[in-house]
Amino acid sequence: MKNNKEIDKIAFIEIKDGKILSTLSKGKTKYYIPGGKRESAESDKQTLVREVFEELSVKILPDTAEYIGTFSAQSDGEKEGISVIMTCYRAKYSGELKASSEIEEIRWLNLKDLQIISAVDKKIFTFLNQKGELM
Repeated sequence: MKNNKEIDKIAFIEIKDGKILSTLSKGKTKYYIPGGKRESAESDKQTLVREVFEELSVKILPDTAEYIGTFSAQSDGEKEGISVIMTCYRAKYSGELKASSEIEEIRWLNLKDLQIISAVDKKIFTFLNQKGELM
C-alpha cells in the first residue's frame, strides 16, 4: 500500500540568455519556477494558463504550449515522503511579465542559483543545463 502523497503541479519554463524565469512567493524563502497546483478537472494547459496569469499577469497562448518533461522530488516544507510532481511546459504569451499580488519578486536565475531554489527545480535546472539551454 502506497502512503506517500504526491502534489501535482504544472510549471511554466521561460528561458532568456541562458537564465530561467523564477518567482519568489510572498512569505517564502526559495524561488520557484512559475506555475502551481491543478484545480479539480483542469487539463495541463488550463492549469498553465490560469496559474501563469495569476502569478505573472500574462496570457499564455495555449496552442503554443510545448511539453518539456516531468520531474519529481521531495516537496519543500512538507513531511518526508511527500513529493511534488512538476510537469513542465514552454509557451508563448501575450502581455508584459509582472509580479501579481501573491508574488514578491520575479528573477532570472541560472545554475549558480541552486542554493535558493526547491529540490524539484534543481532537477529541472540540471536537465535544462544538460540540454544546453541554461547556463
